[in-house]
Amino acid sequence: MNDMSRMLEKTLGYYAQRDEIPAEKLDTVEGVKEQGHVEVRKMMVGDEILMLHVYRKKGLIDPVHKHMDHESMGYLIKGKLKLVIGGEEFIATPGTAWMHPVGVEHFSEALEDVEQLEIKSPPRKTWTTAED
Repeated sequence: MNDMSRMLEKTLGYYAQRDEIPAEKLDTVEGVKEQGHVEVRKMMVGDEILMLHVYRKKGLIDPVHKHMDHESMGYLIKGKLKLVIGGEEFIATPGTAWMHPVGVEHFSEALEDVEQLEIKSPPRKTWTTAED
């Protein structure tokens, strides 16, 4: 899958400050409607990798979906997150890392307000906002 609408413009500089990057409130991920409040900041976009700063409000449900053109990894900074990846359920707490391989279904629920990093390779825009 190489849909040009999923491509992202490369970051021009070598560093970024979170508060200087606009937050995007997500409406859907991979065409699946989000259930609650989640926003992302595109921290850095490279040729082969994307780093997102993600905020999920307590109660947010990210319904079951999968990515067919990239893999992603997450790292929990703050909060508690229930994850189901490939049928395996676990609770992420600060310091937990996880991975969604290509084509593997996954789901998450924010049990508390959550702050996380997400890395995607290759970089892909998998979400839409109300403005899209």
